[in-house]
Amino acid sequence: MAQAWKCTGLRWSADGPVLQWDGGRRSALTWGKRVAFGVAEGGVRTCVGARGHACAARVAVSGRSTGARCEECARLDRAHSVAADTLADDPRPYRVYLAWFGPGMVKVGITAYERGSARLLEQGAVCFSWLGTGPLMAARRTEELLRAALAVPDRVPYGDKRVVRSSLPASAAERAAEIAELHARARTLGGWPESLERAPYEPVDHVEVFGLAGLPAAAGEVSGLVAGGSVGGRLLAAAGPDLHLETAGKGVVVLDTRLMTGWDLIPAEGEENTVPIREFKQARSMQDGLF
Repeated sequence: MAQAWKCTGLRWSADGPVLQWDGGRRSALTWGKRVAFGVAEGGVRTCVGARGHACAARVAVSGRSTGARCEECARLDRAHSVAADTLADDPRPYRVYLAWFGPGMVKVGITAYERGSARLLEQGAVCFSWLGTGPLMAARRTEELLRAALAVPDRVPYGDKRVVRSSLPASAAERAAEIAELHARARTLGGWPESLERAPYEPVDHVEVFGLAGLPAAAGEVSGLVAGGSVGGRLLAAAGPDLHLETAGKGVVVLDTRLMTGWDLIPAEGEENTVPIREFKQARSMQDGLF
């Protein structure tokens, strides 16, 4: 039987996307690289645990879950979480940002200053600009101010991001136009916390980093892995947790690498895909150590 590997997720390094595995091995992902793996026959996806600790009960979890955690581990993972507003006394400085994912898809968010732009890469932000830096609660109040005054959400569904990546505006200026307007409007608002140092408008574009230039439209996305199933294709682009793979017979398919965690994965040959694929609806797409 082939050696099985446990994927711990996709990370963004200075050199691009990297898949990480139990034991510390890393697989750099470069454009044109063949990505192929299978799920062990009879395998069961188990909870990945929380905050660096294994799930004591090794609970079986759904193949469609991007979190790959049981209810108890999911609760523990969100404990002391900035995203869940349970860490109000975090002394670190935070940044507020505007991020753009496609036409009409702008969000406001915050990230720890020490993380730099890692959070934006992890979310698949096509372009972004900082709004300011300050204590956590000041950053959070600024985020809420923009949500209320400018009707900017704090999240954009991944499904919406995926279908527009092949039809983005051609120039960086066009891609940044919406956050440029919102950044200017945000600076005129009253009610900014005094402890938040405002940042000038300085857009950062990730199209080249993600490999999105000239990207063919995706036919669909992997909806979940299954025991005995396989995924294979040539890597065209990566954004956030997603890999855009050119496959045999199914066209370009998007794989959310978060679906890989919790499974025993084994080597596979070719570009055959025998896992469930959810097709993108045409109307929606027009809206805007294993290898």
